[in-house]
Amino acid sequence: YEFGEGDNESYLIGPAFDLKIPGFDYFQLNFYQRQTEGNRPGDGVWQITPVWSYTIPVGKSDVLIDGFMDWVVDNDKTSRGTYHSNLHFNPQIKYDLGKALNYPERQLYVGIEYDYWTNKYGIKDTSSFDTDQNTASLLVKVFF
Repeated sequence: YEFGEGDNESYLIGPAFDLKIPGFDYFQLNFYQRQTEGNRPGDGVWQITPVWSYTIPVGKSDVLIDGFMDWVVDNDKTSRGTYHSNLHFNPQIKYDLGKALNYPERQLYVGIEYDYWTNKYGIKDTSSFDTDQNTASLLVKVFF
């Protein structure tokens, strides 16, 4: 989470496109310019964010592959420090267990999530200070 000097940390301003790509439930492509409060580094850098969802029928249920990627493509240097370009990739692969058990679909998922983030929060990864994140998680998601 990125903390700022005030109530608002940063704004992401820019166009977003909903693309109709065959087979996808949805695919969004967003282009943002990051606007931070105060004079901290990271102001005015560009971020590209695709978001997607793809469903594959498997037996009597479905596998859902969805996720997002935040790619901050610029560096920014101020008197208060440097904000480094970074990439955050977060896909999930989930099985609709509820549908397989004859419960309503899209209410109970089990699966895995992969989370990869280089230069987390715009802090450069070094041998003495590791800011790269690389982890996998098991998921159980319940929707009410």
